[in-house]
Amino acid sequence: MNILILGSGGREYTLAWKIAQSKRLGNLYIAPGNAGTEEFGENIPLDILDFHQLSILIKEKNINTVVVGPEVPLVKGVQDYLKLSNPKVLCIGPSQKGALLEGSKAFAKEFMAKFDIPTAAYLEVTSQNLQAGIDHILATEGPIVLKADGLAAGKGVLIIEEKKEAITVLKEMIDGKFGLASEKVVIEEFLDGIEFSVFALSDGQSYKILPIAKDYKRIGEGDTGLNTGGMGAISPVPFVNDNLIEKVIDRIIEPTIKGIQEAKLDYIGFIFFGLILVKDDPFVIEYNCRLGDPETEAVIPRLENDLIQLFELIKDQKLQAAEISINPATAATVMLVSGGYPQKYTKGYEIQIPESGESLIIHAGTTYNQGRIVTNGGRVIAVTSLAATQREALNRSYQIAEKIEFEGKYYRHDIGFDLG
Repeated sequence: MNILILGSGGREYTLAWKIAQSKRLGNLYIAPGNAGTEEFGENIPLDILDFHQLSILIKEKNINTVVVGPEVPLVKGVQDYLKLSNPKVLCIGPSQKGALLEGSKAFAKEFMAKFDIPTAAYLEVTSQNLQAGIDHILATEGPIVLKADGLAAGKGVLIIEEKKEAITVLKEMIDGKFGLASEKVVIEEFLDGIEFSVFALSDGQSYKILPIAKDYKRIGEGDTGLNTGGMGAISPVPFVNDNLIEKVIDRIIEPTIKGIQEAKLDYIGFIFFGLILVKDDPFVIEYNCRLGDPETEAVIPRLENDLIQLFELIKDQKLQAAEISINPATAATVMLVSGGYPQKYTKGYEIQIPESGESLIIHAGTTYNQGRIVTNGGRVIAVTSLAATQREALNRSYQIAEKIEFEGKYYRHDIGFDLG
């Protein structure tokens, strides 16, 4: 099977690393890829939002399967385009309508309400009912959660303590703080609990649950400071026991799959359930229509199945027959970022990478410049280690992280701090 991965981050590197291990693989292409993905296949300098050129590339390279890493191509309809232009090609990712589960917070909320899936209470606000939004904030007890309806590169969710500030920010969002993404804002009830991420792979009819993870989004230690794309992850999650998993399946995953079928969302591929445990009950914070990042960097190394075999079962709608095998070890991922991230940062610093030993050094924001590996993004490199305990896995990752060198390097030293 010839496979094309779309994307250039740590998630796509990890998928390339995993797919390259399969005996079923013919040729592997990554568009555009990064400095590390060339180890596993051929990087293609392609704008992944240029669907016409993508279609041509698929024909030229005789691609059988396209694995879509990031959300933007899916929300813009890449699966729908390929279904018409390259109908024999399997696209691991939902239709444009299915991708609205991530692409529109309001759509996701309406979906959950229709199919009785537990989530926070909410109000949709636009310029037409701004005063209702202000009144809602004034009547709210506790922190106010404001979410841009559309995609905002991980920056569109704000949790604000003061009502006056929340009203100001709501007005700014409606006025274009996040561009078209915040023309509509969802004001959400604040849920006090601990978050975790559940991933499923679906063929549209059945699904399989992948390893569960917890990520750390804040830039600062102790979960302080600005939100980022993710500073690290742990898998498995100690507090996610069999009883909790049963609740997640019965109350969230099964109704979601049923809802996808009833709403005819044409959804195959990965489903990310961003969940929060409030007391003893799970609630949905958000859906993503693809694998999370950096959770992928902790989840995929624990998955012992051949990914291509799972894709083949998806194509035949026989995923139900798969037996998912998960390494019982703990995976600990630490993300190394550029100085200044998630705000302004400089690219182009040379990176010195040591021998990894048994750890996995995952390229994210890297590229080549005159034969040297240099920084090319906010999140630069992730280090994932597997071990019998969380502490041992973290120690291994931190030892490698300390040895990686580039100007302005920063990483959190407390990943997993709240898990014991």
